[in-house]
Amino acid sequence: MAYDHSAVRIATPIGPIRITATGDLITGISIGDRRNDEGSSPVLKEARAQLIAYFEHRLTDFNLPLQPASTPRRDEIWRAMRVVGFGHTATYGEIATRTGSIARAVGQACRHNPYPIVVPCHRILQAGYKLGPYSAGNGPDTKRELLKHEKAEGWLI
Repeated sequence: MAYDHSAVRIATPIGPIRITATGDLITGISIGDRRNDEGSSPVLKEARAQLIAYFEHRLTDFNLPLQPASTPRRDEIWRAMRVVGFGHTATYGEIATRTGSIARAVGQACRHNPYPIVVPCHRILQAGYKLGPYSAGNGPDTKRELLKHEKAEGWLI
């Protein structure tokens, strides 16, 4: 059963998160978005439950139906990011090598990622495992908090 565009907001340790969906697909996750919505579609309920479980340390891998990326290449890069497991990190260059791309394209895919946390671009670091930028929430501060939440090792502040 398809549902119209809807959204739900949840409180998390890194601030409010708003999840949007159209039909049976998640269309976006926004960290710091304070708009109050009470969507009730099954996909929103599941996304909400999975994000809550993540922050309660009961879930390390998401299984949500996401709207495909705007390009096949970006979809491929996002799939490679999802392989980087909870508590682990990779560099832009490593993801580029895995996807036959370049580090800059991986950075752009991170920058345009509408699914932070679920497509874990916070786990993707600059060369030398330096923290680097983050386009969600409060930028690098949010990235740092997510890596601390996951007790990720091998990254530099």
